Amino acid sequence: MSMTRNVSATLPPAFFADDRRQFWGQIFGHMIQNARELCGRSLEETAELAGMEVTEWLAVEAGHVPSGTTWLRPMADALALSYDQISSIVLLCREAWEL
Repeated sequence: MSMTRNVSATLPPAFFADDRRQFWGQIFGHMIQNARELCGRSLEETAELAGMEVTEWLAVEAGHVPSGTTWLRPMADALALSYDQISSIVLLCREAWEL
């Protein structure tokens, strides 16, 4: 057991970058899904309000974060969130975007 800890302690932080991005992407998606459910909107309605395909919205909820920031305001509007609220979610989950 201590051997495993010693090996992982010597690995560079970049070694776990993909795992961190995936973890924070899933947290972001879960928060977006919760916001959608709290405002009582269906997937189809929310995606349409945001100008997205349902498959794109589902991908976000599954943890695949969009690469740009132009989607923030339409997503916030579709979720009845302020821009500051969705920006706070992005800031919390920022490691999902870090390369």
